[in-house]
Amino acid sequence: MNPHLCLLGDANSVHVRRWAGEMQARGFRVSVVTGRPQPIDGVEQRVVEPVKRSVDWLLRTAQVRRHLDDLAPDIVHAHYVTSYGYLAARCGRRPMVMTAWGSDILVSPRESRLIRWLTRWILRQADLVTGDSEDLIEAIAEYGPRGRVEQIHWGVDMTKFRPVPWAEKVGFRVVSLRAWEANYRIDRIIEGVALFAGRHPDAGVHLYLLGGGTQESMLRALVKELGLTEQVSFVGRVGDVEMVAYLDRCKASISLPVSDATSVSVLESMASGVPVVASDLPANRQWLGDDDGLLIAGGDSSAVAAALEGLWRDDGRARQIGSKNNLRMKHEGSRAVQMDAVASLYHQLLERKKAGHIA
Repeated sequence: MNPHLCLLGDANSVHVRRWAGEMQARGFRVSVVTGRPQPIDGVEQRVVEPVKRSVDWLLRTAQVRRHLDDLAPDIVHAHYVTSYGYLAARCGRRPMVMTAWGSDILVSPRESRLIRWLTRWILRQADLVTGDSEDLIEAIAEYGPRGRVEQIHWGVDMTKFRPVPWAEKVGFRVVSLRAWEANYRIDRIIEGVALFAGRHPDAGVHLYLLGGGTQESMLRALVKELGLTEQVSFVGRVGDVEMVAYLDRCKASISLPVSDATSVSVLESMASGVPVVASDLPANRQWLGDDDGLLIAGGDSSAVAAALEGLWRDDGRARQIGSKNNLRMKHEGSRAVQMDAVASLYHQLLERKKAGHIA
């Protein structure tokens, strides 16, 4: 019988949905317990009441416990430590895996001593904790988890995200794949493009904004104020096929979050052979290095403009950076390799439980 993996996470998240599909492909029966449902092919789904406030997570334990008792999975894997991880820890079914997403370790625990204490308690209940960047793994280790800690990133489908010939990229088009939320500083990206366009109107720069989000009205107003209506396209949320199409036509990808671990959008841009202008964060340094001059400190829009100018002025350099990014992803970025590692870790946990090392 195939081992039964139950994921606790947002079923409407592309990351959870991909994880479920990858584990199905590796022979696991997969179910999901979620507060944000969306159908996933072949996956049984149990829904708890929606969470509207952070405190609501504390009130969902009984519902989640009933679902887990009914599903009786072999492994429970919670995505996002301070929400679904809390629920998994309270339910106590083992083996228990937790995946940190970034802000649940790097941001939320800094808000209060109580959240920091709770984060420590949650992590110490897990048999395995994963995170997707070196700085995130180091931050997890500070809480003294009892279980194993492994760096596993989301990876990229290298069969979908791959370079097109550079000569097919017409003009100077750039793209942002990040959500239109405050953390991702889309306004700074727009301002940087405005500065660049003002200095070099002959560049014909065009910015595509993918992602969608709650700041749409504010961002549209900013674009109008800066006179960029014809140079900025609000595309919104798209699937992989459309995303690939936009990356194929662009000569730069921009990602400026305030806080982030390893960004899938950065990895997808790299796999597509596109130079990435990014926040100067540890995870971005880990993947992009700092020798190309494309890491931006503090979300400085003038630095964004300067980075774009450098890529535009030296098209050969831009192509070389894109090729280097793609080569890095071929060696280290494959989703298949990462998910194979996860499946192996799951089987190791099951063997430990069978041997009586996990109660």
